[in-house]
Amino acid sequence: MIQSLIIRIVERIPTIKDLIKRLVHDPLFRLDCGFLVSDVVPSEASYSRMIDVISQSDVLDVMQDTLIQIAFREGFLDDEHLAIDATHFESRDAVKPTEKKEPAPPKKRGRKSKEEREDWLAKQVEIEANQSTYEKEIKDQLDTPMVTLWQDAPIEPNWGIKKNSDGKNTFWFGFKGHLAVTTKSQYIIGRLMTSANLSDSKAAIPLLKKVEDQFPKHFTTAILDAGYDFEPIYRQLHAYQMRAVIPYNIRNEGEYLGFDEHFRPTCVR
Repeated sequence: MIQSLIIRIVERIPTIKDLIKRLVHDPLFRLDCGFLVSDVVPSEASYSRMIDVISQSDVLDVMQDTLIQIAFREGFLDDEHLAIDATHFESRDAVKPTEKKEPAPPKKRGRKSKEEREDWLAKQVEIEANQSTYEKEIKDQLDTPMVTLWQDAPIEPNWGIKKNSDGKNTFWFGFKGHLAVTTKSQYIIGRLMTSANLSDSKAAIPLLKKVEDQFPKHFTTAILDAGYDFEPIYRQLHAYQMRAVIPYNIRNEGEYLGFDEHFRPTCVR
């Protein structure tokens, strides 16, 4: 059954119902999926139960990690450069209707009184204490164990937004796959599936910790796009003695006197 699910993705069969229909009417396809002629084609309920069991276990992660370790021992994975990026996956679940929020009361103008400021600071401390692992700032991930980062990753389908090659925003409802790939052999040695609304930058440190756990001191360079230009990511790479290749991301910063937009020295009067 697992083999038929993988073939369904390769063949771009949209639903389990369509997969079952093809298994029933196409004997050669049924043999390619690992079923015998005498085997009964599983029902939709059987596929649903199996998918639910797999989603609650880490068997596929263990199989992938084992495959990567075998490739490393046999010399197929001799890269020293690592690339990290994210891609989107659309969900087949229906979009949940958004809850209507009550309009916030208008803020008082002027400076807060001492009592109001103390109440506001207490609320901020309470909010930060109740934040989940991925709601906190990226720097908090530096001291968080890899197992915790993996277990706390949000996986509920949600709305995601990303700019395409034309600079326009594209939207999708579903998930986001964060991948760490070797640049030469193209092996996926680290992967993390999250909700679509999670920022790409918040998955970089979990992936780096996963790669370092599997291949200590093996990779020398990490290549990421400008969306990962954050100080904690540089600090994590420095801790693993890896060079960072990340384009500089200008964030509402003023002009640097004596340098142009490419940080080349210029004459200053």
